[in-house]
Amino acid sequence: MRQAVLDFQKRAEQADFVAVIDDSGEHTARDLLARAAELAVLLGDGRTVLAQAANSWRTFVIALAAGRTGSVLAVINKHATKGEFDDALDDIRPDVVVAEPSLVDEWSVSGPGTPVLEGWSSVSIQDAADLDRWDGGVFIGLTSGSTGRAKGVVQSEEALHYACSCTIEINGLSPGDTIAAIVPLSSTAAFCFGVYCSLVLGGPLVLTAKWDPATVLARLAETNTRWTMCVPTMALQMAAVEPPVPNGIRSITVGGGPMDRTALARAEQALGTKILRVFGMSECLGHTSPRPAEPEDIRLGRDGRPFPGTEVRAVSSDGVVLGPGETGRAQVRGPSLFRGYARNGRVQSPDLTPDGFFSTGDLLLADDDGTITIMGREKDVIIRGGRNIDITEIERAVAGYERLNHACVVPIRDDVLGERIALLAVARDSRRLALEEITSYLASLGLAKTKWPEFVYTVDRLPQTTVGKLDRKAARELAGKLHSDES
Repeated sequence: MRQAVLDFQKRAEQADFVAVIDDSGEHTARDLLARAAELAVLLGDGRTVLAQAANSWRTFVIALAAGRTGSVLAVINKHATKGEFDDALDDIRPDVVVAEPSLVDEWSVSGPGTPVLEGWSSVSIQDAADLDRWDGGVFIGLTSGSTGRAKGVVQSEEALHYACSCTIEINGLSPGDTIAAIVPLSSTAAFCFGVYCSLVLGGPLVLTAKWDPATVLARLAETNTRWTMCVPTMALQMAAVEPPVPNGIRSITVGGGPMDRTALARAEQALGTKILRVFGMSECLGHTSPRPAEPEDIRLGRDGRPFPGTEVRAVSSDGVVLGPGETGRAQVRGPSLFRGYARNGRVQSPDLTPDGFFSTGDLLLADDDGTITIMGREKDVIIRGGRNIDITEIERAVAGYERLNHACVVPIRDDVLGERIALLAVARDSRRLALEEITSYLASLGLAKTKWPEFVYTVDRLPQTTVGKLDRKAARELAGKLHSDES
């Protein structure tokens, strides 16, 4: 991240400015750079640093220090278990760990700790200082790991800069604009489109340590935030805040979870902004987006167009490239494609097609106008009596129901049919959602009866991962428990 930090430093030398606004207040660029210089001396040059990501000035300073020293920065969520930390340690093999002392103890980090960042600790693990092992990577983000062991995704500075530059241009952002990171910075996307984007823009980065929709909305308004990125659940929760909080946010990018045009349209109207439904992943950062000026059916009903220089295609099960109007397996190649996964302390090259495309694991439908729509994950199916039922199709259909805030479809184990369909639903009012009203609504849409939920469970909130995405594994477990309690 050396280039972004150098540009940030030059801007600060010309005139100081507020660079971070977090729960503790405002922090100027020169103050943060001074703290980063102190930390850089302790870290040393060319190290691999595994740091706790906090939505505060500390993560920003660690990024500045990594850029100054030419180090590789890996981030991990503070809620990571000891086992998850050990997995990250095994995959990344860092030279230094930086975290709160309580986490250093909880994760059993061995080695003498040095106080840094007003209460955190820096612990030296080894002195490898071998950055060639990362093949040009400068940042390592861990996937959420909701379906298994988290993967360390290694991204280059060129990829980060490309993804941010495209996003800045699409959303009409200007140097010095205020942006917000409301998703935990342990997410690759949140770090890229939060910390790195603010370094490029040279303007304030707004952070909140704890997700609270009303608090976040108030801070966005107070700081004149122009743009932010979040998962759909967050957008819907902010839209439900009463009374609405007026703000001047120009646009909100949403991705990383089930999305429905009707629900997003309600949220857009409540928030008084433009919502852009996008597609991206840790392995290929935010590589499609619509533009704020495009009509609602493009912005909210599809997933935008590929960034300039990025190619996205759909292929059949036997690898044949499909044309517009045909749904197939999504593949992507472009400047934001990752270097590979962190394995045994070095980059493991990604599994690409012979012509350089990465398979995302999603189902893709392309349109004649160049827009794409992600139709769901390849594995997001319920197998009921030998019939494959698309989870995404049901979620998109039910999302338009007026009493429903948001919902997810999950399988319930059944001795006879194998799996049956259940709906976890968050109501827009205090009344329980009944199965009959859901099925009646789906019948009015013409959805086949074989795809109707057989159980509906009203819950206060849907399970989320530590980065705010829908946690489908936890959702399955919750539905299973609720079903068992009723049986």
